[in-house]
Amino acid sequence: MTAPDLAAAASAIDVAHDLVQTAIAHLAATGTVDEDQVLAYDVAHAASAVATGRAMLDYGQKGEVEAGLTCAFIGDAIAELGGKVFGREAVWGIEPGALDATREFVAAARDPEFLASLAGQAGPRHLDQDFEMVQDTFRRFAEDKIKPVAEHIHRHNDDIPEDIISGLAEMGGFAMSVPEEYGGFATGTESDYMGMVVATEELSRGSLGAGGSLITRPEILTRALEAGGTEDQKQEWLPKLASAEVMAAVAVTEPDYGSDVAGIKVTATPTDGGWLVNGVKTWCTFGARADALMLLARTDPDRSSAHRGLSLFVVPKPRGDAHGFEFTQEAGADGGAPGGGKMEGRPIDTIGYRGMHSYEIAFDSWFVAAENQVGGEDGLGRGFYYQMAGFENGRLQTAARAVGVMQAAYEEALQYARDRVVFGEPIADYQLTQVKLTRMAATIQAARQFSYAVAKLMAKGEGAMEASMVKAYVCRAAEWVTREAMQIHGGFGYAEEYPVSRYFVDARVLSIFEGADETLALKVIARRLASGAKA
Repeated sequence: MTAPDLAAAASAIDVAHDLVQTAIAHLAATGTVDEDQVLAYDVAHAASAVATGRAMLDYGQKGEVEAGLTCAFIGDAIAELGGKVFGREAVWGIEPGALDATREFVAAARDPEFLASLAGQAGPRHLDQDFEMVQDTFRRFAEDKIKPVAEHIHRHNDDIPEDIISGLAEMGGFAMSVPEEYGGFATGTESDYMGMVVATEELSRGSLGAGGSLITRPEILTRALEAGGTEDQKQEWLPKLASAEVMAAVAVTEPDYGSDVAGIKVTATPTDGGWLVNGVKTWCTFGARADALMLLARTDPDRSSAHRGLSLFVVPKPRGDAHGFEFTQEAGADGGAPGGGKMEGRPIDTIGYRGMHSYEIAFDSWFVAAENQVGGEDGLGRGFYYQMAGFENGRLQTAARAVGVMQAAYEEALQYARDRVVFGEPIADYQLTQVKLTRMAATIQAARQFSYAVAKLMAKGEGAMEASMVKAYVCRAAEWVTREAMQIHGGFGYAEEYPVSRYFVDARVLSIFEGADETLALKVIARRLASGAKA
């Protein structure tokens, strides 16, 4: 066996990068993303895989195991790209044999003997000392508080226990994105992004629904308020979000409008002292437990105004029952309500991602005080842009959540493989299992290292495109990794007796929320790549 080396890996990924750039230019010159959706989708994912591989190269220089995992990942990424283009070279605008220069490297990087030799070696993360402390702190919390109850929450569709919320609050988990001047820990530096990525992964390793997604709620509203809130609104809400005195949920999606936010129908009409909200929101995660909703509503009745007709509101609400709630406002409540306004929440049952619960929430003349319309007069019609700022970090965080779920599944699979004896040997000693474990570990580490790289870019005010790419690639990878972990468990993987089945159904949601995979690939990644090629 000739082991692959990093120089060959770098050359191979450069060839793959050039191929993808040629395809992007071809797409931009001969068609449009909307007309050539299959090509655009494949190119978007190919570009994301290549970007992940290139981000892995620095990691590969830090040790022998790191180099091996880097080569293993890049070999798989190029082989996957080859599958996309084989027989479709003309559609991609490339020459047959465009990947021939990578053949020798890919053969070595995918050699079963080489891959099996790396089995069980996931590689260090190479975090700075400060972030190692963050990792250790949140891992211990996840081990002590989240993992012991994660299965019960999932099996019984229960609520997140209040001691998890209060425990995270005491650790400052909800204050990570809130600026220091408002009672948080955010300093506006790289550490804000890296700390959030590291903490999110560890909490998601404990549970996606009961841990990893919990600290994203305050961040979304925090960033929206930072982008457009008045100083009074920041002083009112940010300290409460940092301390978890107020837990927030997001009410943007509607039954007929998910990614197409411009068409939303929920309205907010002026009334004495504020606004009356009418309409239905859906997929409002954590909507019952939340003390306030970040709600996007149409304030300009002229629907042709699209994005420009939307405004953002902070909507206070009572805490409701997880199995459904209904509230009626009393006259004078919530800053001068005329009385009679109603809010009704219906839970949406899901196959995974349990604990936070998602709701369809109907509003019937629900009063919101004028001071809770984000940005005041200057914020009217700018709600779309404020909510986009709120979701700015969401895609990167979702990638970190995916890494945490993958890591948990990998650890379970590795331990099971070592313990399970079949035909007189632990299945961890079989070559096929060893190759599976190595490919899983390489994928997880590449996803993690790309997430770190994107976090550093976003700290500089860059990386929006890369955040979309990491989300697209990593969330699809999580489905494969958790499926392989399940398969290694055999029949027990399909049983609810082992947590690996939870990781599998939890991973499925990752390519759906925070930008559905198809919309993200077509409307964001492919469109921006094509626009850049035309420029």
